[in-house]
Amino acid sequence: MAYKGILIPIGGNEDKGSDIDDDGLDFLTEGILSQVVAESGGLEASILVITTASKIPVEVGENYISAFNLLGCSNIEILDIRTSEDAEEKELLQKVRNADCVMFSGGDQSRIVDIIGGTEMHRILKHRFQNEKIVIAGTSAGAMAMSSEMVSGGSSTESLLKGSVNMRDGMNFIPGLIIDSHFIKRGRFGRLTEAVSKFPHFLGVGLAEDTGLIIRNCNHLTVIGSGMVIIFDPSSLTHNNVEILQEGVPMTLTNLTVHVLANGDSYEMDKKKIEVFGVDTLKH
Repeated sequence: MAYKGILIPIGGNEDKGSDIDDDGLDFLTEGILSQVVAESGGLEASILVITTASKIPVEVGENYISAFNLLGCSNIEILDIRTSEDAEEKELLQKVRNADCVMFSGGDQSRIVDIIGGTEMHRILKHRFQNEKIVIAGTSAGAMAMSSEMVSGGSSTESLLKGSVNMRDGMNFIPGLIIDSHFIKRGRFGRLTEAVSKFPHFLGVGLAEDTGLIIRNCNHLTVIGSGMVIIFDPSSLTHNNVEILQEGVPMTLTNLTVHVLANGDSYEMDKKKIEVFGVDTLKH
């Protein structure tokens, strides 16, 4: 199936322009939010930020308004959806129908699924993503909720012991991926490894902070931002004993393929093809 929309999952803590003079990517031209704006149609784009996942929605909303205004955008609105009933309100649904970009904030990814999942708002977003040129972006929890199988929690320190990772249904915007955020700073390598051992037909994607992906047609992934994206490909596993182990027992996986990609690199899911920025295409 061809998807006309664009997904932009972000690993959290993206640059919001508070320190434009730092040594990272230029916020106004290369930063993640500037690329969200560009993919959404430019400075006149209508951008909705949904703060459902957050416990501090007012502060989060103000931070995004400030960041997008700094980029020159003025058509920004915050939707703080607290209940499933909110996600059925006609006025809010019309805003979602008209938006060029809908961005989910960080917080608790399960709140997004529990409150918006299965509502008319969810159905509108999925329909528009499949049939229209809309951008659905999400940072941290908002990125993790995009997939069909979602990491809902779990210990990083006890990862690779069976049962240390909790999984549940996500918003199912994209099939075939499991997304984790704050990946390097919070040491979530083991957590994502167990996730793909449970779902070996999925790719695991670990997003560093201030790092994201532009995903076109639910297949072509391009890295944006200042950090790294780690891709776990379990399709060639020669041993995976997760099914036979008891809870709390160390796992064994062999021949797990791992790619480390950075800004400008790309990956095609169907062909497992990597294109390193400025280097010839690689196939694996």
